[in-house]
Amino acid sequence: MFWFMEGMCFLPVSLVIWSSSSFIVSYITALLERHVDPVFPYISDTGTEPPESEIFGIMITLASFLGVATMYTRYKFLETLNETTHAISTKLNKSTLLCGIIGCLGMCVVATFQETVVTLVHDIGAFIAFISGVIYIFLQSVISYKMHPLGSTQIVCHIRMVISVISIIAVVPMIVCALLVPKTQLHWDPDEKDYLVHLVSAVCEWTVAFGFVCYFLTYIKEFQVGTIYTLLLYSYIYEVSMT
Repeated sequence: MFWFMEGMCFLPVSLVIWSSSSFIVSYITALLERHVDPVFPYISDTGTEPPESEIFGIMITLASFLGVATMYTRYKFLETLNETTHAISTKLNKSTLLCGIIGCLGMCVVATFQETVVTLVHDIGAFIAFISGVIYIFLQSVISYKMHPLGSTQIVCHIRMVISVISIIAVVPMIVCALLVPKTQLHWDPDEKDYLVHLVSAVCEWTVAFGFVCYFLTYIKEFQVGTIYTLLLYSYIYEVSMT
């Protein structure tokens, strides 16, 4: 059996590959069609004009469904482990899942409503997706520490927290600078007054987006365990070691 077929490993693997491809394919297509500038357009800019808008819509929508499936599987793993360890509260686990699902719904809105067609709805969807996503990965980082040594190693816990902190730091200027730009446009002249503000916002947006991708990459090793029975065995060993 290939490593990516072990347990439920195919879920985070598929999510990482597909979501990365969504951003990259849309960007390359928009660039070849000369619909965006090569230097850090907004992610949404790369999915505004056809044909990339259709590619962006389909791929981001599917990525959001893969995200929900991955998050729910993670939730069930934690729920099973927690039956014996009681390391985290049930409310924390459920609240984290809810934040993740809301973020994925925001992604669906972004994919459905183009930036230049229904700007307000698109922006609301993007805001929900990024804010809920950042909250989700931060809460999952906290959970990882609480569940240690089960599931992830301490190094992985540290990596997740670093990604979470970087994403939180990046999401603030992303939103603030986006609000300071009074217009929506696909092409920018470096001499324009708001160009630097736009550039900061776009760089932060790409940072947060690939922060999410890198975060789900850390799920792969845990999901290789992947079966409820193995997780129950791990939780039993943990309980015995604590007595």
